[in-house]
Amino acid sequence: MNPALIVILIVAVVLIAVLVVLYFLGKKLQKKQAESEEQMKAAAQTFSILVIDKKKMKLSEANLPKVVLEQTPKYLRRSKVPIVKAKIGPKIMSLMCDAKVFDIIPVKKEVKAVISGIYITEVKGLRSNLEANTSKKGFFGKMKDKFKKNK
Repeated sequence: MNPALIVILIVAVVLIAVLVVLYFLGKKLQKKQAESEEQMKAAAQTFSILVIDKKKMKLSEANLPKVVLEQTPKYLRRSKVPIVKAKIGPKIMSLMCDAKVFDIIPVKKEVKAVISGIYITEVKGLRSNLEANTSKKGFFGKMKDKFKKNK
């Protein structure tokens, strides 16, 4: 047999094995995510909150409880996450939120938020509807808009 054909067959078998492993790993992680979402929905409560500030910052700088930092995997501790500083009743708290919700949250306004632990999962306007803030766009966002206009 030709040596090149043997090499191609070995590479094909290895690629197929890797794809099969990734398929089953993906299914397992998808089930795990669905279970965690169900738990978050079960523990969710609706609060009226006054949003003081919102930023994307590192977990260590976010003024979150030490338990949260200890439970976070080491490779995620330095990544930036959406943090909302809000007044819930008499307390001022730092909350994490979903990336989709982060764009909608208005600063210095009162909103109704569905909170599960320290995680904001959903936001509704208290007195009016909320819309995503599209005023800040980066370089690539502006280029994409120009490209769509030219088509």
